[in-house]
Amino acid sequence: MILVLENEVDTEARYFVPEIRRHLEAAGASVSVYPYADAGGRPDALAGADGVVLSGSTAGVYETDSYPWMDELRSLVRELVDEGVPTLGVCFGHQIVNDALGGRVEHRGLRKGIETVRFAEDPLFDSVGSRVPMVHGDFVTELGDGMERIAAADYYENLGSRHRDAPLWSVQYHPEFTDALLPQIEADFGWPTGGSDRDFDGVSVERTLANFVRLAIE
Repeated sequence: MILVLENEVDTEARYFVPEIRRHLEAAGASVSVYPYADAGGRPDALAGADGVVLSGSTAGVYETDSYPWMDELRSLVRELVDEGVPTLGVCFGHQIVNDALGGRVEHRGLRKGIETVRFAEDPLFDSVGSRVPMVHGDFVTELGDGMERIAAADYYENLGSRHRDAPLWSVQYHPEFTDALLPQIEADFGWPTGGSDRDFDGVSVERTLANFVRLAIE
């Protein structure tokens, strides 16, 4: 079973996790979703989880005063590392993972569009194409302790990371972001009108989730 932690604080923006769930299930996983932004703490379902996915959020990791559950999530990230539980951080999840391990995250303004990403040789990226849709305003400017860079773009050097000793991966992009989500994302965040940014041919980010399922249940 893959446990997905829902970190979105805006209930109207909770349309990403259902897509994460859909792609995980398409890869053969059973999925449980835990509303972390509402409940915090340590989910009981963690005991039976083969892997954990930390979802995105419109909140920033620097807003702990407004969202005290973020400190609980940081502690949980460190526990997952210590216990060797396969974990994937997505967008905000990428940021909180690195922040929890001593890295640094900064707000630098909203970035949106399809970017060319350079992936390291890593099983998480098997068959994932280099054209990747991005929508985020926060950036990991310093990786956390034990984290190594595994993905980068010209505008962002720490676009993906992996722990050198634990089965922990994190990516800034949304692996659930296919053309099916574009209308909703465009309505909420805007999207470039240029043809290349609207052309999802060759976009295969959802394979990241299928690869994670394989890695988690090996």
